[in-house]
Amino acid sequence: MSLSEDLVAGLAALGVPLDTAQQQKLLDYIALIVKWNKVYNLTAVREPEAMIAHHLLDSLAVLPHLSGARRLIDVGSGAGLPGIPLAIARPDMNVVLLDSNHKKATFMRQACLELGLANAEVVCERVEKWQPQDKFDAVISRAYSELKEFVRLSAHLAAKGGKLYAMKGLYPVEEIAQLAASAKVEAVIALTVPGLEAQRHLVMMKLA
Repeated sequence: MSLSEDLVAGLAALGVPLDTAQQQKLLDYIALIVKWNKVYNLTAVREPEAMIAHHLLDSLAVLPHLSGARRLIDVGSGAGLPGIPLAIARPDMNVVLLDSNHKKATFMRQACLELGLANAEVVCERVEKWQPQDKFDAVISRAYSELKEFVRLSAHLAAKGGKLYAMKGLYPVEEIAQLAASAKVEAVIALTVPGLEAQRHLVMMKLA
């Protein structure tokens, strides 16, 4: 199958309906990663075919659980994952891509520009030091750190009533046990990502 066919089949399996223009932006984004990866080493995944599942579908698998979010921040965004795919899929949602690595921030700015993502903004800053005026109802990270550290570093970014979302592989039993009482786990959702054999879980937390 072509990359486009892989993407369409994966989106259908996830139950994430995107129009042709959004699908093309996702494919253009993969092309940008492939191009920049040669110099900037953005991701260990090198093959575009593998990026469909490992990057795009893995990021978009959380989408049904972000239905109420209007302002989202992607902490330690790296190459823009999951933030850029989410910004493409949800043009009504304001997305901030936060990373302290200048090369990765440069790539994300160029990607947002070329993809025409008016709803996405890149901030190059350490998460614990950045103090935005407007807080976020959704704070998300993908393979960023252990849950305890994620909460410690980024809790100040969440608006009152906001939620923290940590994208994980295996069910993080030990990490959950080490959480402080200030962070309440609302749910741990097993995600099925088309094309990925590995386990994926989304940990949803609310601050006390």
